[in-house]
Amino acid sequence: MNFEFTEEQIMIRDMVRDFTQREIAPLDEELDRNGFSHALYEKMKEMGLMGIHFPEQYGGADGDAVTSALTIHEIAKGSASIALFLDAHWLAADTILYHGTEAQKTKYLPMAANEGIFAFALTEPAAGSDAAGIQTTATKVEGGWLLRGSKAWITNAGVADVCVVLAKTDPDAGAKGITAFIVEKGTPGFLVGRKEDKMGMRGSNTTELILEDVKVPDENLLGEIGGGFKIAMIALDGARISIGAIAAGLAEHAMNIAKDYANQRVAFGRPIAKLFAIQEKIANMAIGIRATQLMTYDAAKLKAEGKRHTKEAAMVKVFGAEMCSKTCAEAIQTLGGYGYSKEYHVERLLRDAKLLEIGEGTSEILRMVIGTTVLAEKD
Repeated sequence: MNFEFTEEQIMIRDMVRDFTQREIAPLDEELDRNGFSHALYEKMKEMGLMGIHFPEQYGGADGDAVTSALTIHEIAKGSASIALFLDAHWLAADTILYHGTEAQKTKYLPMAANEGIFAFALTEPAAGSDAAGIQTTATKVEGGWLLRGSKAWITNAGVADVCVVLAKTDPDAGAKGITAFIVEKGTPGFLVGRKEDKMGMRGSNTTELILEDVKVPDENLLGEIGGGFKIAMIALDGARISIGAIAAGLAEHAMNIAKDYANQRVAFGRPIAKLFAIQEKIANMAIGIRATQLMTYDAAKLKAEGKRHTKEAAMVKVFGAEMCSKTCAEAIQTLGGYGYSKEYHVERLLRDAKLLEIGEGTSEILRMVIGTTVLAEKD
């Protein structure tokens, strides 16, 4: 399947590509050393990237899922960390876009587009792949809810202005006992915990969250009581498309480094690009990247058309993440000793790539999702 983007999507793609080359790519090494950059976030906000697929009435650019995939894809070519930051921001804000009341949309979506950073708080120290096993609780009190518990590995949490928090309103009801809440920074008892010292994606902020009797008003309940797990799974379907876009962009970055090196490096009297072993590596990289791109935009198109895309999003996430890790490893192998050195950056790209196989659903769990879905399909 081939995709023809609209004139507006091509214009946005070219704008994001230029911005990435000028402002994002030159900072990726620094982000790896020093962490998240508020200055870069301010520039992204000025460019209108934070709410690019939100409706205009809420401060966005009225794009669709294909537009957001294009944006993430181009940014990932310069920095996977910043692409992940934007993915996590959208993961949280989209729960309000698709499930919030009109009052919630009016209040929070313009903030997400133009004023603040959002985070999605589902994972806990004892509940990762088993999302229904979260232990954070929400108890009904007069005028609102009291949240108690902790969250772990929450992207953007340390810099977020707003978090969407999943908590158990009925601890005995399993997945059907989970409810979503909107919690603002500065709410008493809502604390940022330890910052994770991560292997990769170090330009994105990842921390623990601690909830010590956090009082959330009734109007900040998101969706229906007991509907939080469904909200989270729908949101993750969209986020997995973004992971596919990140995988394609990051892998292309690694391939381009390997390609340039192969054309310049001389061994045995000629550029190593003339060796079949190198040509085979580059060919496999290009094939995987192309396949991931097509799978990403296919899934994004389904989402834009309002069609179910759980299986397709899981497929592109698994395929793209594993392809990306392999591409980055093969890029290091192409560069040999230089690939193992930080001078050529591909070691950083491999460290970044590994997260794609873990976050937002591990490859193992998503293969279960894909397998059970396919087995249940009627011919």
